[in-house]
Amino acid sequence: MGEPVKTLLIVHHSTTGGTLQMARAAAAGAATECSLRVNLLAAPDAAADDLLAADGYLFATPENLAAISGLMKDFFDRSYYPALDRLNGRPYAAMICAGSDGHNAARQIERIATGWRLTPVAPALIVCTHAQTPEEILRAKQIAPVDLESCRSLGATMAAGLVMGIF
Repeated sequence: MGEPVKTLLIVHHSTTGGTLQMARAAAAGAATECSLRVNLLAAPDAAADDLLAADGYLFATPENLAAISGLMKDFFDRSYYPALDRLNGRPYAAMICAGSDGHNAARQIERIATGWRLTPVAPALIVCTHAQTPEEILRAKQIAPVDLESCRSLGATMAAGLVMGIF
């Protein structure tokens, strides 16, 4: 009988498509591990049960008004207490699709993960689109290939670490 299959949960929210591209790239990178299940869920569809069923997490959000998106916050609000003290030590990473900075959104996720006692496996991956005008901010995003490769690499790293039992 083979090793139990590990699960990587990728929870994302995207309004203009940038964060979704990043989450899909990370999922593609993670999918290179045959003995890993990748569960890619939009934030409104994810819940505490999904967290409890996974071995590691990748949270992907746009930066909205220097913060995580409202729907990502809603996911954390709905899941935080039902999962509290039940995820201790599990690995996580975060990806932020930012217009200018992204660090405050990354800090918000870090604080939530600290409360859940999750273990960070990499610094937050922040992709800056430099969208500054209302038109640029609302326009559909196209993430650069080099940035998508960074997302794929993060997904592959998470997957390898989970499968090998490193984290």
